[in-house]
Order: sequence, then C-alpha cells, then structure tokens
Amino acid sequence: MRALTRLALVAVAVSLLPACTYIKREDADKVESTLAAAGFKMKVADTPERLAKLQALPVRKIFSKQRDGEILYLYADAEFCKCLYAGRQEQYDTYRRMAMEQQIAQEQVQAAEMNENAAMDWGMWGPFW
Repeated sequence: MRALTRLALVAVAVSLLPACTYIKREDADKVESTLAAAGFKMKVADTPERLAKLQALPVRKIFSKQRDGEILYLYADAEFCKCLYAGRQEQYDTYRRMAMEQQIAQEQVQAAEMNENAAMDWGMWGPFW
C-alpha cells in the first residue's frame, strides 16, 4: 500500500511540473516584453561560448554591472529565450515605471473582481456541489 501511495505522489508531482514551467515561462515573457518596450536591447546567445557565459549569470533577475565607467542593467534568461537584455539607466528607469504601472493595473483588476464577487448574492443560488 505504501508503494502505491508513493507512486501516486510521484505521479502527481510529475504532472504538476509542466504547470510550473508554464508559469515561469509566462512570467519571463511578461518581464522580457516589458524590458523590450522600455528600450532594453536583446542579444541572443547564439554560440556555445555565449550560452556558457549566459548560464553563469543570475537567472531571470535584473542586476547591474559597471562597464567603461557606465552602469549597465542586465537580465539573463538561459532557459527560455537564451538571451541577454541590456539597458542603461534611462531604460531601467522606464522599465521600473512600466512594471509599477502594470502592477497597479493588475491590483485594480483584482480589486474590481473581488468587489464584483462580494456584490453577488451567492446564497440565493444555493450550493453548486
């Protein structure tokens, strides 16, 4: 019986992996499209050397590096797009503003949905199950 339970747990865990990957991919796509809209430049890791360097960088996090006396903001995605986004202070500031606007818009949608849900008199419909 224990073996059957373990097998069932493993099957459930394995079936959830694609969902986790989908969510990570969706989040990466959202960030990357905002970076591009903010003016970040994308460079594809199109050689084994570039891919190796890309894989050594922090994964899907914006970080800064100094180069020739200038601060660059970088975002590396070795898993999905196999690319590196790079921008200067101006592009980073634009990205932060756009990301904040998207977050506020999402919170407004969620608040509207909660208000709509609260206004619905679910009791008059009886149980659905």
